[in-house]
Amino acid sequence: MKSMKKTKKLVAGLLCTAMVLFTGCSTAENSEQEVQKITVGEVAHSIFYAPGYAAMSLGYFEEEGLEVDLINLQGADKVMSALISDEIQVGLMGPEASVYVANQKLEDYAINFAQLTQRDGSFLVGREPMENFSLEQLSQLERAEIIGGRAGGMPEMTLEYVLKTNGLDIGVDNSSKTVNVRTDIQFAAMGGSFVSGEGDFVTLFEPTATQFEREGKGYILTAIGAHSGNIPFTAYSATKSYMEANPDVIQKFTNAVYKGQLFVAQNSAEDIAPLLQPYFEDISLEDMVTVVQRYKDIEAWDTTPVLEPEALEKLMDVMALAGQLEQRADYDTIVNTEFAQRAVETVTFDAK
Repeated sequence: MKSMKKTKKLVAGLLCTAMVLFTGCSTAENSEQEVQKITVGEVAHSIFYAPGYAAMSLGYFEEEGLEVDLINLQGADKVMSALISDEIQVGLMGPEASVYVANQKLEDYAINFAQLTQRDGSFLVGREPMENFSLEQLSQLERAEIIGGRAGGMPEMTLEYVLKTNGLDIGVDNSSKTVNVRTDIQFAAMGGSFVSGEGDFVTLFEPTATQFEREGKGYILTAIGAHSGNIPFTAYSATKSYMEANPDVIQKFTNAVYKGQLFVAQNSAEDIAPLLQPYFEDISLEDMVTVVQRYKDIEAWDTTPVLEPEALEKLMDVMALAGQLEQRADYDTIVNTEFAQRAVETVTFDAK
């Protein structure tokens, strides 16, 4: 595919050179000057965000005239801080962060414009294998302790939602059906804390979960997303001011994301995995295929960037159950589907 693109560019360049005196065709140098550079801050570096990486690997952002600089900020709170302070132009994080900001009544708040994932992307990892694992088994353990992440973060709140809707209570006592979910360990330190002996279980995203299992540090028991139902777990967002000043950039970005979603939806794990390897060099192709298939099995990735009103309501239900929602945010304030709808209606694309 890449060699075909190079051939097409070469042919286009020769035609352009031959006709420049007659048509005023732009040169390659002029074309490069028109590329818009943007910095995207991601909440974590995970195969969970495969459609975005696939879009970069396949050149979909390039086709839209964008050059993306991707940085891992390790936490939705840090992504939101960078977004509000104009250190980045686009943030990839859970929409819960924009709910918190909306409740602060800031003048320049974050707006979600393209949903990427529709399920929780973490996996429950234990110290020992547990055959035919079910969440009920947690209630049979004496004071089971799970490292769940930062309180108010989407992974921790979804974990609580899954446990509670499966009849388990969150607490620190030894009573039946009670599980202790620890929120005192930051997202980036969860794996290391588990390895050092903290907790009985930990929730990890991929590829970390598979690497833990491969190295004998833990065993994947279940996907949290298999129990959570559809939730707009991660979405791309930008500040109100940036979106108003750069609608063309937001549209081009959304178009590229949508192409990535279509490619991932229409292709096998074996076809997707090689495209992700440049972004995850420390994981083998075999493990990459396994991880991609795990996410496809739970339908983790949305097939459209449109964030629907009922999806946001479900997310706020999860926040409320975790005791982290002061006030429900207005959908029309923190979500803009204009760019996503236009991408769905206008992008013509054969992902195979």
